[in-house]
Amino acid sequence: MAKITEAFINTYKSNIEQLSQQMGSRLQDACRVESVSGEYAYFDQLDATSAYEVTTRNADTQNTEMSHERRQVSLRHFTHAPLIDDFDKLMLAADPTSAYVKSAVNAFGRSKDDLLIEAAFGTAKTGHAGGTSTTFPASQQIAAGAAGLTLAKIIAARELFMFNEVDPDDELCIVYHSNQLSDLLLEEKLTSSDYQTIKALQSGEFDGTYMGFKWINSQRLPVNGSNQRRVLAFAKSGLLLAVGKDIQTQITERADKNYSVQVFTKMYIGATRMEEVKVVEIPCVES
Repeated sequence: MAKITEAFINTYKSNIEQLSQQMGSRLQDACRVESVSGEYAYFDQLDATSAYEVTTRNADTQNTEMSHERRQVSLRHFTHAPLIDDFDKLMLAADPTSAYVKSAVNAFGRSKDDLLIEAAFGTAKTGHAGGTSTTFPASQQIAAGAAGLTLAKIIAARELFMFNEVDPDDELCIVYHSNQLSDLLLEEKLTSSDYQTIKALQSGEFDGTYMGFKWINSQRLPVNGSNQRRVLAFAKSGLLLAVGKDIQTQITERADKNYSVQVFTKMYIGATRMEEVKVVEIPCVES
């Protein structure tokens, strides 16, 4: 593992550069975010009901049974705490403290994305005290077939949201891996405008929606047991990030470490899938 000694001065450069990496969270702004307190947080929900038709005059009132649901979020602690020795500061061309803070923020952002992706496909805790485990249903998975990401799969995902009566005003997102953009660029059914949109997505110049979805690139999507990439489509209200404490940094001297400076960063967060019909998996074969 690379250590700080590898950054000791051997040139006159005065900056410490961050190596290529995902800078912060890409999914946080696309999902529902709630501030919470405590080890667990609960979110109450109300299921759909039906109206009674009155067919006679002065009929008895038919009381409506309301169906309540509840989702539990378990909060988790994350920390990041490198030490900076006085000797390190003497040997480096730049004070690394700010670079260490930036590195921690980037790492925590990636942890948020990992937690949200895990929650999207994982087991949600439901019921009064979170005692019921609700797995991700096969009905919310598009058939993988023998293909990667295709227009047909995207259309099928969009149709599934419509079939499940997901609010049309609820922003829809697709989280895709770089391999899936290559699939689309080779799609025979692409129109000229489709092709230009996907090229703009590939270059990072596209800022809008395509096929009814906002597109978010992530190299952190997992593969399933068949080694197919689990492309994620979701409605904004369908994934929840619960924030007990967002990213906080403390820079202090450690007397027990010969007064080295500790760049300590922490956060306390959790995530859950709020409703199964608001999350769709699009398995994609990768060559």
